[in-house]
Amino acid sequence: MEEPPDRVPHARLLDAPQIGSRSGPGRLLIRVSMGSGTGPTRLAAFDAALFAAGVAGYNIIRLSSVVPPHAVVREVPGPEQVQGAPGDVAYCVYAAAYASNPGNQAWAGLAWAIDPEQSGGAGVLVEHAACSESVVRRDLDATIEAMSRIRGHRYRMTGQTVSSAVCIDHPVCAVVVATYGTAGWSDLLNSEV
Repeated sequence: MEEPPDRVPHARLLDAPQIGSRSGPGRLLIRVSMGSGTGPTRLAAFDAALFAAGVAGYNIIRLSSVVPPHAVVREVPGPEQVQGAPGDVAYCVYAAAYASNPGNQAWAGLAWAIDPEQSGGAGVLVEHAACSESVVRRDLDATIEAMSRIRGHRYRMTGQTVSSAVCIDHPVCAVVVATYGTAGWSDLLNSEV
């Protein structure tokens, strides 16, 4: 049986060559989507935001902030996020912001930067959350700049995505999710039940 698109480690991307070895020509497509949601609790609002971003059906494993060589980062709407079976693992970098008091705002954002001099374009991806757009964007810029400085001023900002929500009368959540791929649970299945 053929694996669904974007499954790790043998993913076949719909619009990119098959992922190969580190020296191979393949490209990992990292999809960035955003969403916001409301719910009776913060967790319910988070789930609604993940649903809007296209990743509510997965068990999310949070990654640190490295864009591997030969990866392509692309913004997509929620319906064009990674594909997999319900309950699969999704490998993600994400930012989530919450607001629970009427009138308060939640802002989440991701920014990414690539080393234009390096073959394959490795880079960094950072996440921040705040109560205003200006603070999120300032923190994303400052973090990318600091990470680039530590690495010898190698990285150049190539993208930034933010999401927001305003609390009216129930908790809200804003998310931005960068998904590297999904994996099934077949390696953990035990034939002895």
